[in-house]
Amino acid sequence: MIIPKEVTFIISQLKKAGFEAYIVGGCVRDILMEREPEDWDVATNAKPEEIQKIFPKNFYENNFLTVTIQTESQNPKLKEIEITTYRLEAKYSDKRHPDEVRFAKNLEEDLARRDFTVNAMALEAESEKPCLPAGRLKTKSEKFKIVDPFNGQKDLKKKILRAVGNPDDRFSEDALRMMRAVRLATTLDFKIEAKTNQAIKKNAQLLQAISKERIRDEFLKIIMAERAADGIELLRKLGLLKFIISELEENYKVGQNKHHIYDCYEHALLSLKFAAKQKFNIYVRIAALLHDIAKPRVKRGNGQNSTFYNHEIIGAKMTFQILNRLKFSKKDIGKITKLVRYHLFYYNAGEVGDSSVRRLVKNVGQENIEELLQIRQADRIGSGVPKAEPYKLRHLKYVIDKVSQDPISVKMLKVNGNDIKQILKVQPGPIIGQILDVLLGYVLEDPAKNKKEFLEKEVEKLGKIPEEELKKLVQKAKKEIEKIETKKDEMTKSKYWVS
Repeated sequence: MIIPKEVTFIISQLKKAGFEAYIVGGCVRDILMEREPEDWDVATNAKPEEIQKIFPKNFYENNFLTVTIQTESQNPKLKEIEITTYRLEAKYSDKRHPDEVRFAKNLEEDLARRDFTVNAMALEAESEKPCLPAGRLKTKSEKFKIVDPFNGQKDLKKKILRAVGNPDDRFSEDALRMMRAVRLATTLDFKIEAKTNQAIKKNAQLLQAISKERIRDEFLKIIMAERAADGIELLRKLGLLKFIISELEENYKVGQNKHHIYDCYEHALLSLKFAAKQKFNIYVRIAALLHDIAKPRVKRGNGQNSTFYNHEIIGAKMTFQILNRLKFSKKDIGKITKLVRYHLFYYNAGEVGDSSVRRLVKNVGQENIEELLQIRQADRIGSGVPKAEPYKLRHLKYVIDKVSQDPISVKMLKVNGNDIKQILKVQPGPIIGQILDVLLGYVLEDPAKNKKEFLEKEVEKLGKIPEEELKKLVQKAKKEIEKIETKKDEMTKSKYWVS
């Protein structure tokens, strides 16, 4: 792995000016794991005003000694690179922000304030173009060296997530770090070390001090992970879920009826697991997790014959409240709520007519139909059935496609009934419809004929022929329309493997 030139340039310029400069944090972890870093951070002993003199293209609008350098990179991840002066942080009264930020004496003091050992390492590049050899976790090579005062490399090898120093202190400083621990454990497939694990359970209630926007952002990163369902379960085990989506925890150990082999909570996790495995988008994943959220509140009876009437309607209202509480956008709330509201649609081939399908499309929105069908697939797998897309679901896709297509109609023509009335000087009557049908037959045989000038000339000709001959032409045109409609329907059926 080669460190990007934008990063090496920043480091070299700081060193030329007589300062120390290191790549720090999560990007060092990612480099050692042979993963491409999401962003690049640099730490230095230069003060913010000194950094600004070296790099004129910058902005500095915070109280955390971080200057953002603007580069001319074409890579979105490298357009802005943050440089932070070594710092210490005093007490966190609000569990979110330090009461005071002070300059640290050296790099080790700066690393000591970080969250986890695997994020408390620094890399010093010793050449202009350092190339990092794959799989080497050594402290030194001829091109780079790792500063690792808290044994982050050892934890990285063992795939362990351990808080730097006293975990109670780290989580008291910023309670969101507890969710970050879950997110990193989920995305990296790490285990949380025992003392860190216990500290999260002990301090879980501190999450209430964190802004809903920050909680939402960490939650979304967990949801979009490959192991999203494992992440949600880890949130529950550590006592964090009840401070994020308490309604989901209500589903835990709530039994279902004869149609389900899993309890409500297990069903939600398995639905999410399938959605993540299929790489469905964020809307489908959240809806898969929340689609049955109301079941514990509407449950009547126990055992095989218990019922959950209107759970989709109540669930949509609860979903709206949950997402609103977590500060999702109105657009996202509307879309996900709609997916939850209509996830329980009924369809049986030959039993549910086209009009019912049209109504479903209208209610859900054409733009949301594919995602609704994905929810149904996740729901099925989460219920323990072996097949995500049975014949009747494929048949529904066919009918949705069919009713959503523009019908073959005289409205496709470049002339209309008013044009015919003016050309032939006639009153409204059957002849107008007959001529339009004949013209449509011509255009279906040869689409290039759908030109106003050509059709107007044909109208004049058709207006002069005997009525019986016109009727024969109408019958011929209708056969052509029927033939094309049948062919189009066969193509749509073959698309979904239905007969």
